[in-house]
Amino acid sequence: MTLRLSPTPTFGTTLDGYDAEAVGRELGALEPIPTSDGSLSLQSGAFGEAFHNSAGALNEAKAKFVRPSELNVWSTPSALRVLDVCFGLGYNSAALWDADSAVGFSLQWWGLELDQRPLQLALNHEGFCRLWSASTRSRLQGIQRTGTWSDHSGKGCVLWGDARQTLASIPATQQFDLIFHDAFSPQRCPQLWSEEFLGQLSDRLAPEGRLLTYSRSAAVRASLQRAGLLLRSLLPAPGEREGWSSGTMAVKPPWPRSKQVEGEGWRCFSPLEQAHLLTRAATPFRDPSGHAEASDILRRRVEEQQTCGLETTNSWQRRFGLMKPKRAMP
Repeated sequence: MTLRLSPTPTFGTTLDGYDAEAVGRELGALEPIPTSDGSLSLQSGAFGEAFHNSAGALNEAKAKFVRPSELNVWSTPSALRVLDVCFGLGYNSAALWDADSAVGFSLQWWGLELDQRPLQLALNHEGFCRLWSASTRSRLQGIQRTGTWSDHSGKGCVLWGDARQTLASIPATQQFDLIFHDAFSPQRCPQLWSEEFLGQLSDRLAPEGRLLTYSRSAAVRASLQRAGLLLRSLLPAPGEREGWSSGTMAVKPPWPRSKQVEGEGWRCFSPLEQAHLLTRAATPFRDPSGHAEASDILRRRVEEQQTCGLETTNSWQRRFGLMKPKRAMP
């Protein structure tokens, strides 16, 4: 059944300027879909893409965001500072909050999200609510009601709107230990994977801070590398099909574990992945104004790829045996 929920921007100062009709046009109809681990996800009619891997929304949150955060190896700071880009239904932060309760950090949390409807739908779904502790459900409900939450373990605020603009609303001095980046794929939502936006996120990382994303795009990785971050490859989530990579961890130097070969949920880049960064696929998405339409960003990238002189992706795939051989004609 297709769900058509209208946002209700009537709560709190964080919703100022929130354009419900524009959001509806940008994300389109939202259709609930099940994932293999039984957790709820959504399909965006406008983007033509699901919010999560079909192997499992909860599995993905734990494997690609919480596990490689490695909360158990951090020296307990006065506060754990977290930015969740494209908060969506809330899985990534909710899974972190439940994991964090066993570690005992004080939390300073910010979220960026275009649309209130995914969280509204999730909190109306009994199975989704059963996944979380009482304190995590309370935080999610606070975000739905007022855009904020506050309790004995910390406080948080979500900013509704285009993340390219709302990021600037966070005080310039605010740095983050963890940044979760979970936008729709770069080919569907290049605005949030541009060289400029990724550079802004990288600037917000504290020393040794980590940016985590499911994306293995060479364009995304190359942009993060040019921003001065150390790159690692994420391991697949339970039930996910094995591939040459399952996501990216980017770390702000200095990182005391930079010589480590692998850790919780991550490993060093393979030669295949290193070579991928030297192909046309690594041509960045560019959005200098921070206001470009997706079609313009994609068009400029194709034009740049045609003149860059780098190895083609097909050639790279053949070199590392990623292309299936064509069947001979009878």
